Amino acid sequence: MTHRKYLKHKKKIVVKVGTSLLAYENGKINLLRMEKLVRVLADLSNSGREVVLVSSGAVGVGVGMIGIDNWPDNLVKKQAMAAIGQVGLIRLYQKFFDEYNKTVAQVLLTRDGIENSIRRKNARNTLNQLIDMGIIPVVNENDTVSTHEIEFGDNDTLSALVANLIQADLLLILTDTDGVFTADPHIHHSARKVPKVMKASDDLKDINLEGSSKMGSGGMASKIAAAELCREHNVDVVIANGADPSTIMDVLEGKDLGTFFVSDATQMAE
Repeated sequence: MTHRKYLKHKKKIVVKVGTSLLAYENGKINLLRMEKLVRVLADLSNSGREVVLVSSGAVGVGVGMIGIDNWPDNLVKKQAMAAIGQVGLIRLYQKFFDEYNKTVAQVLLTRDGIENSIRRKNARNTLNQLIDMGIIPVVNENDTVSTHEIEFGDNDTLSALVANLIQADLLLILTDTDGVFTADPHIHHSARKVPKVMKASDDLKDINLEGSSKMGSGGMASKIAAAELCREHNVDVVIANGADPSTIMDVLEGKDLGTFFVSDATQMAE
């Protein structure tokens, strides 16, 4: 029997979306995709599931808002673009969620806010309180104040830490490929999708994971590392194509989409 049958019963779900899904190459927001993502997440919430959204895109939105041609090439410029873009990003999310009578809350984190025991407890309590109130937290790294010492490095890592922090049932990482492949499917047309991973060090040991998005900070390697971090903490993970946000519903129906990183707990349940 397939492990995917257990996905139908997931209640507390963290969904991560990257800049490459939310923004065009010029940095401006893909409004149609964002609106559909919001509709799907609102419907998930209406169904009784608990939803947390980890969303990249602040820097990209900032670049688009002020119309510069080049991606910021140093930390200070990146922080400035994040400060501008985070305002626009959360404003768009609230506008779209308002259409479905859903309230969102902005939660900005840095690594020390997760690793420090007191701040970690405060972050967990805040997120769980928001969830209990029926509010959808929109989590992002606090790029405006993050330095190399306290940054997560990418929102894949952040999403995994958040999922573990609140003891989520599932982390769904949406990206621009249909999951993990034996090679980069954008370059190698013969690449095959890996449908299920029980342990990355065994199942993915021969796969080249190099490459990253122009606008995002993480590539497939960071997504797999995030998935393994969750899997080891008994959180199931699916890496799937988010070009059509309705994929979220298909994954939760147990359809064979993306790559399913099966947690130890789910393996034992089988």
